Amino acid sequence: MASSLAGSERAFYDLVRRYERPVYALVVRMVRGPALAEDLAQEVFVKAYRALASYDPARKFSSWLFKIAHNTALDHLRRQELDTVPLEAGVEDRRDWAEVLIDPAAANPEAAAGRRDLARALERAVGRLRPEYRAAVLLRFQEGLSYQEIAETLDQPLGTIKTNLHRARKALAVLMAEAGWSPPGETGRGAGA
Repeated sequence: MASSLAGSERAFYDLVRRYERPVYALVVRMVRGPALAEDLAQEVFVKAYRALASYDPARKFSSWLFKIAHNTALDHLRRQELDTVPLEAGVEDRRDWAEVLIDPAAANPEAAAGRRDLARALERAVGRLRPEYRAAVLLRFQEGLSYQEIAETLDQPLGTIKTNLHRARKALAVLMAEAGWSPPGETGRGAGA
């Protein structure tokens, strides 16, 4: 980052290569369109490059970049007045959720298929969340940001982030139950069923 701040285009290119996939993953889940997300992700990096002088080295670079990505996606959604709660199956690229839930070494094909189904259901449920809940969930569980980093990224108070994540978890539980998934030990398609 220091080299980028000093004007090295190569150093900034290295940052783009490092963060292009996480930025795209965040944007695609917010705008629900892979081609559009590619365009917006490029716009994020252009904005970041132009705003390098405003970067505060005391902050984490990824938080600063994700804030630009989040704001770019929200600005696009506001301009387009898109419906942000699609009912159909969502994103083409489900690798991130699938990687979390699917064990490629699983010996039981039925269990692996169940985890894939769960990953798809979870992806759809996350896509149905309100944009502010969706952003907090993706930054927390996909990108691994702390609550404080999420607050800085979204420019919201820490208490708001905690509230949004709590409400998002409750909404996800309802959406997953509506989709037929239940916690272990309850009836439904959950792991304990």
